[in-house]
Amino acid sequence: WRAMRALEADRPPSAPADEAAPAVTPIPYAAVLEDLADPVMVIAADEPYEVTGHRLVFANRAARDLFRIYRPDVRLITAIRNPQIIELVEEALFGGVGGDTTFETGAAQDRSWTAVASPLAPAPWGASMALLILRDQTDLRRAERMRADFLANASHELRTPLASLSGFIETLRGPARDDVAAREKFLGIMQAQAVRMSRLIDDLMSLSRIELNEHIAPLGRVDLSGAVTDVTDALMPVVRAKGVSFAWSPPGRDRVVVEGDRDQIIQVVQNLVDNAVKYTPAGGVIGIEISAPVEGDAPPPRDPEATRLPLLTPENRAGGAYAQLRVSDQGPGMPRDALPRLTERFYRVEGQKSGDKSGTGLGLASVKHIVNRHKGGLAAETVLGQGSTFSVWLPLSVSPTERIRADAVAQVS
Repeated sequence: WRAMRALEADRPPSAPADEAAPAVTPIPYAAVLEDLADPVMVIAADEPYEVTGHRLVFANRAARDLFRIYRPDVRLITAIRNPQIIELVEEALFGGVGGDTTFETGAAQDRSWTAVASPLAPAPWGASMALLILRDQTDLRRAERMRADFLANASHELRTPLASLSGFIETLRGPARDDVAAREKFLGIMQAQAVRMSRLIDDLMSLSRIELNEHIAPLGRVDLSGAVTDVTDALMPVVRAKGVSFAWSPPGRDRVVVEGDRDQIIQVVQNLVDNAVKYTPAGGVIGIEISAPVEGDAPPPRDPEATRLPLLTPENRAGGAYAQLRVSDQGPGMPRDALPRLTERFYRVEGQKSGDKSGTGLGLASVKHIVNRHKGGLAAETVLGQGSTFSVWLPLSVSPTERIRADAVAQVS
């Protein structure tokens, strides 16, 4: 592009004429900008307030990837439609004033950016010039939100068990000091509350770590059938003790391979199967099924009486397909109005908040954030009094050749 060629022609000032002065090595400035991790753009414009005339005369690789710029001399309004950035660039172009602003790119995985605009010297052909640099602040913003959310949620959820512990301690130090039976009963309750607080903190920390890295795409390949088998084998003692069983026919090792982080996919399977074991009564059967390849659009529920709700819609991949994991229980099911809130933090269905069915209410929230990081989908369907089914879609792994072909199709589209 013209700006890149001009930058390539630029050279640092020569040293004073001196026989002892070392030779100055030319620096390829355009190549330096091209390889920067931050998106960098140079904008040219001829007339003020003519936004449609602002054009990109240079965009480095990071900017081209972010805004899907596939040809030179693109209009700025075609690549960036954010009015704050347009105004910022206008001030730099014709007001000679630099500035910055923050904005977010709305998508399944929000990203936070800081845009910095600076005026440049006019171009040789007379156009006004400005430099626009974007800095990804997603990690910083997520860390701030994670810290605030953790403090708010932890203080709220820990208040009840701490109040219970304080009450029992006062009782044991007072009226029940010499009551052996009461002491044993209260100590058992206190131990259960301490275990609950420990589990709550562990789940909160796990969810916070998941949210912090949610915008970073996983790069691994995972045998989905092997992940499910590992989880079911680990839970077999619990399943036998409760008197339930698995209906699970593995499709074979390495038959269904998905893109993802193995530890997080194991966590998804673990949470879904744990819930199914928790809610299935003795003598019941927990159904586990893997289907591949399938489309990202969820099929209608198998039971015509079931209420079904997508909790997370998978991204529409060009030329891509998904693997679908379904986990079904034979529990009490859920009322229709509970489905939209299933992935909220600490939400538990009314009537299932105590006893052996109690939990922290963070399991499905973790599942949603993990699946979102994997650009997958999540849906729930239920029949009151008969059971529930959770379905997860994960992108199937593709070969490098297929990936290049899919990217080419996406660019043409």
